[in-house]
Amino acid sequence: MKSFNYYTPTEVVFGKGTENEVAGLLEKYGAKKVLIHYGGGSVIRSGLMKKVTDKLDEAGIDYLSLGGAVPNPRLGLVYEGIELCKKEKVDFLLTVGGGSAIDSAKAIGYGVANEGDVWDFYDHKRQATACLPLGVILTLAATGSEMSDSSVITKEEGLIKRGYSSNYCRPKFAIMNPELTMTLPDYQTACGCTDIMMHTMERYFAKEGSMELTDALAEGLLRTVMNNAKILVKDPKNYDARAEVMWAGSLAHNGLTGCGSDGGDWASHKLEHELGGLFDVAHGAGLAAVWGSWARYVYKEALPRFKKFAINVMGVEDKGSDEDIALKGIEAMEDFYRQINMPTNLRELGVEASDEQLVEMAHKCAVGVGGVMGSAKKLKEEDMLAIFRACK
Repeated sequence: MKSFNYYTPTEVVFGKGTENEVAGLLEKYGAKKVLIHYGGGSVIRSGLMKKVTDKLDEAGIDYLSLGGAVPNPRLGLVYEGIELCKKEKVDFLLTVGGGSAIDSAKAIGYGVANEGDVWDFYDHKRQATACLPLGVILTLAATGSEMSDSSVITKEEGLIKRGYSSNYCRPKFAIMNPELTMTLPDYQTACGCTDIMMHTMERYFAKEGSMELTDALAEGLLRTVMNNAKILVKDPKNYDARAEVMWAGSLAHNGLTGCGSDGGDWASHKLEHELGGLFDVAHGAGLAAVWGSWARYVYKEALPRFKKFAINVMGVEDKGSDEDIALKGIEAMEDFYRQINMPTNLRELGVEASDEQLVEMAHKCAVGVGGVMGSAKKLKEEDMLAIFRACK
């Protein structure tokens, strides 16, 4: 077991109608002038935005809004938000949406609270020393950004997708009403379930350090998401299934499922960042498309973990060689992806990448991680390229 620090300061307000508590929470955390940041028009069409602004009007809380956050959120909108917040003297950010809008708001918060170019943090040239406080009304269970210390932004120039983590950006509160996710397209729901599972699996496939309790939590979370993801394929309006998935999303990425490990692998995420940056694919779908090829490339280096995963998560019988069991577990996970209509390779993802583009993605990935990444197996640029080629 590795030593660890576990820090999760976000206040969670979970359940039906909890969005009605937004004004009280903003007052509790000292908000005087709020930027409401959101994505597309769905929060407006659903009536959620009006419900939120009515509550702020009733409480006399000053606010302005900025929409336009997209999947793989863009640096250009972050710059726009920073300029707007400084001009209007905004002191609190409220995100109404999913992970893309939350990540965009976190980047805006960094840009307002620190001097210089905010991209420096995502390019790992320097560290942030503060972030404008923010709260969340979550409409998509996926990234876990509502409780996490991380955010991911795409720079338009060069299509570079990078993540940055610090405790400064952890939201003050997260309002989570599973009913708000019921209008999502089935594809987005499945992408969200995949992302939630991958946040847990990245931590689970650590080569060094483990705790029996942490492993049990991770395995239980994975089984829960899988069971309820299959329910939502047939019954998208199932409140209890959406509640299970929504809470799992937060627990998957607030650090809980990594306590005692070496921090996890994260290679699948880094590979997908290049895929998402170049081809603008949905994050969860991109993760599903690369995971099987990554797993087959590294499993021999972390065979005990892959065997344990196959038996405890995927229900593979403990019969045969460890290698056979591990491979059956990988196959079972890919079968699950197909059951929820997720891809298992680039072709199924709808991406026709040339070999030149695969080489470009591998190079960008290697540069972004400083040359080597991974825990289950240390990957260099040639390994990254081999995985990209395997998942075509």
